[in-house]
Amino acid sequence: MVLALPACAQKYQVTNVERTRILIDSCYDAPLSRRTARIFESYRQKVDLVMSPVVGQAARDMTAQRPEGLLSNLLPDILIWAAPRYGEHPDFAVYNMGGIRASIAKGDVTYGDVLSVAPFENKICFLTLTGEKVMQLFREMSTVLGEALSHGVELVIAKDGTLKSATLNGKPINPAKEYRVATIDFLAQGNDRMTAFKSATNLNSPQESENNTRFIIMDYFREQMAQGKAVDSKLEGRIKVVGK
Repeated sequence: MVLALPACAQKYQVTNVERTRILIDSCYDAPLSRRTARIFESYRQKVDLVMSPVVGQAARDMTAQRPEGLLSNLLPDILIWAAPRYGEHPDFAVYNMGGIRASIAKGDVTYGDVLSVAPFENKICFLTLTGEKVMQLFREMSTVLGEALSHGVELVIAKDGTLKSATLNGKPINPAKEYRVATIDFLAQGNDRMTAFKSATNLNSPQESENNTRFIIMDYFREQMAQGKAVDSKLEGRIKVVGK
């Protein structure tokens, strides 16, 4: 038997649109009811078990800032630190400022603190750029007055966002040379205005969850803690903005 049904698709047309504003004021600060508090408490305990373990100590308050900040210096340096476990020895590392979502306070640093800094599913990766493309990359960074760069890179940027000079370990970038770069897979795709990465070759991009930057950051803090050290960073003039 064949059952025939009429088409049930209908055409709809918007005839009216209304909007209103919801005032966010102190009425939303009212204490939770006992019943709601009990519900939240069961989840809070589970979250605290995950988020509260200490992974290391910070020697000082560290924030990410342009053109240069303590935390925005630390994170690309950690990518360089992690590189040998992947059989890599990059010339420099890049981390994007938009990917650093919190600061680190002096003292104990917990799993939750690191998760706040690096909440995304970004994973470490390595790639090769020609010197010409490295200069393009640095020019792209200059338009926003800098991103997070590892030790050894020095950029001088005019206040209008023009790159004036770029050196690596005191030497100018050689356009004909190839440079190995550590970064995150989000940037390797050319995101966050860093389109030079689209020309990369020899990509090494491990996708297992343990390669997420948050776990690499935690590993670094744990190693320093095991050595009795608090994690520190310093300003080095990696990026300078000059001019009037």
